[in-house]
Amino acid sequence: MIFSNMDRIVFAGDSVTDMGSTNPVGEGLFDSLGQGYVRIVDSLLAACYPEIKVRVTNSGISGNTSRDLLARFDRDVVELKPDWVSICIGINDVWRQFDLPALPDTHVLPKEYERDVEEMILRVKDTVKGIFILSPYIMEPNSSDMMRARMNEYVAICEKLAAKHGCTFVNFQKLYEDYCKIRHSSYIAWDRIHPNQVGAVLMARAFLKHCDFDFNR
Repeated sequence: MIFSNMDRIVFAGDSVTDMGSTNPVGEGLFDSLGQGYVRIVDSLLAACYPEIKVRVTNSGISGNTSRDLLARFDRDVVELKPDWVSICIGINDVWRQFDLPALPDTHVLPKEYERDVEEMILRVKDTVKGIFILSPYIMEPNSSDMMRARMNEYVAICEKLAAKHGCTFVNFQKLYEDYCKIRHSSYIAWDRIHPNQVGAVLMARAFLKHCDFDFNR
């Protein structure tokens, strides 16, 4: 596994990272890590690798766009001195374009999104062991759906930036596209965004697959 004893992983993002965690930064006992994929990652690390103590920190805040996350990135990520950083942002950048179409000031368009995410990468790139870029997504297998088509642009930006800066890219959009070919998205999330525990497990597993995690340990 890529994580060493006493490494700190900071997960930055929006509601799908937050999932009821302590804000602005959650870690430790009880529900401080929330009820989403971050908590499951922490649980699996502790259960399967008890000899390696990994400090998992949840810096997700519900409703954030990349603009919002960048504004607090120094406080909630950089100043925590992480060894690893995970960035999962972009859902609200796209969603606001569809649920608040008459409020263009809330929209983060692709060019700004790319600038925001790249700036986050640059702020930690030289001080951490590695960066994970977790793609935004919508649980919609129909690629002609308007919101899905727009989301694909943001996923592509994440993949491009990850390749450019040597980050690990985790494609949550592809994960849900494949899963929704078998089961309808309502099995995981009624709004096609916020996952239940099934979705959280899928996301945690996808993340850990990129960490040389041995699931048969």
